[in-house]
Amino acid sequence: MGNRGMEDLIPLVNRLQDAFSSIGQNAELDLPQIAVVGGQSAGKSSVLENFVGKDFLPRGSGIVTRRPLVLQLINCPTEYAEFLHCKGKKFTDFDEVRQEIEAETDRVTGQNKGISPVPINLRVYSPNVLNLTLVDLPGMTKVPVGDQPADIEHQIREMLMQFVTKDNCLLLAVSPANSDLANSDALKIAKEVDPQGMRTIGVITKLDLMDEGTDARDILENKLLPLRRGYVGVVNRSQKDIDGKKDIAAALQAERKFFLSHPGYRHLADRMGTAYLQKVLNQQLTNHIRDTLPGLRSKLQSQLLSIEKEVEEYKNFRPDDPSRKTKALLQMVQQFAVDFEKRIEGSGDQVDTYELSGGAKINRVFHERFPFELVKLESDEKTLRKEISYAIKNIHGIRTGLFTPDMAFETIVKRLIAQLKEPCQKCVDLVIMELVNTVRQCTNKVLHSTTQFTLIPTRGTSQSSCCSFTTLMLYSSDAAVFCTLTPSLLSLCFCRRPAGQREGESWWRGWGLGLADWVKVWFWVVWWFWSGNRVCVTRWKERSPVLTGRSTAWTLS
Repeated sequence: MGNRGMEDLIPLVNRLQDAFSSIGQNAELDLPQIAVVGGQSAGKSSVLENFVGKDFLPRGSGIVTRRPLVLQLINCPTEYAEFLHCKGKKFTDFDEVRQEIEAETDRVTGQNKGISPVPINLRVYSPNVLNLTLVDLPGMTKVPVGDQPADIEHQIREMLMQFVTKDNCLLLAVSPANSDLANSDALKIAKEVDPQGMRTIGVITKLDLMDEGTDARDILENKLLPLRRGYVGVVNRSQKDIDGKKDIAAALQAERKFFLSHPGYRHLADRMGTAYLQKVLNQQLTNHIRDTLPGLRSKLQSQLLSIEKEVEEYKNFRPDDPSRKTKALLQMVQQFAVDFEKRIEGSGDQVDTYELSGGAKINRVFHERFPFELVKLESDEKTLRKEISYAIKNIHGIRTGLFTPDMAFETIVKRLIAQLKEPCQKCVDLVIMELVNTVRQCTNKVLHSTTQFTLIPTRGTSQSSCCSFTTLMLYSSDAAVFCTLTPSLLSLCFCRRPAGQREGESWWRGWGLGLADWVKVWFWVVWWFWSGNRVCVTRWKERSPVLTGRSTAWTLS
């Protein structure tokens, strides 16, 4: 392939990327690309802006990049930008480009820091760039802000995995030099998906902000945490420079001067800086496309044959034929139902080896997250003793009681039951969230992203409200007390009458105790208050959620 043919490789992949994005199938094809990963404030946005030579990316505190940005750089005599969702409109003012990115992000994710895996495709034409395509991904975070869900860290990680786990995706791991490289979020995720370092290109930012007397020479020489494709150091504008509207061209000159004058980097100056990084990425991506082109062509041909076969089935389809419409709809619904059940039951034909999903994630919520939340509710023994003592004394009032009043027992237990509402509600929210994600994954297999089963998420939301209400009612009205007694231990746990119990069965059995047991209960309660023995509230660990494809039931193991 000649030089001209090599130069056309990146624009060719760009056209494929736009074509598949427009039909909602961009995640289904493993196109060769470079994904930019890094923690918040690692300097990812500054690196991309230095490539373009313009300020065009949103800035601020917290999560700024909330949707993947597919940035296609094309060398061209004139300078302007185009969005895939704004076909035919050319942006010559890059402040308007930033505003459009913010508006398009808010349109899908909302204005309170929500995230979405739906990418924004931006194409920048400029004489100052080399042909290059980069996917700017949200920075990894750990603390939710705004209306973000509690598992925002997991959601961002899941989004990143959709890109970085693909074999044809190169990783541009951006890490700041003024923090320990061993704790780099970018290198952690790169090592997880690319343990041999074959697909990872390291970028070290903020070299000018390191402590005096220290440098990153060992890192840049690829001696510490070596990568096959090596590291490139860059110096971005500081926040003070950005606030002062320092020109990017002037910043690039200052960067060059920094590497030439620094004693630790002087010998590496010709292999450092933004210009060198852009050149390396252009070469790496071009060679990567060339190497993956045969496999990509084979996969595209296979998909083309599959689509042509599907089109042939609908060749004689008449839009005005109700029977054909009904048949097609039933087939899609049936396929959706089968796929959904497989994902919940765990018997799907595609097994994710990188993270939990579907039924496995719901199982983890019940068996790990929920018990963990309950453990946090454990009362301090000293505090519990004091509460019991105060309850008994307040109920007796001015009188001196001989027996322990049952009202004291009920008051303490009711308060403990009330504490269970919040973790139960959190459990419901997490399960519903995973069910909605599973629904979306299933619909992507039978429909394009622009056409969704809109009633299913709506129904899921309404069922979530019903489930939350039912969960709270179980602990406010149908809860009961089950006591297990030994001479040195009074343990309390909570249960409710099994759904299959007949109305004619003993009322005492509905409470989990026989009459003789209740006599023992009050005997040991009186004995405990006189002897000062220990009270221990048994965790709900014995209460195990059993999930099937059709229902979720609580049982006592």
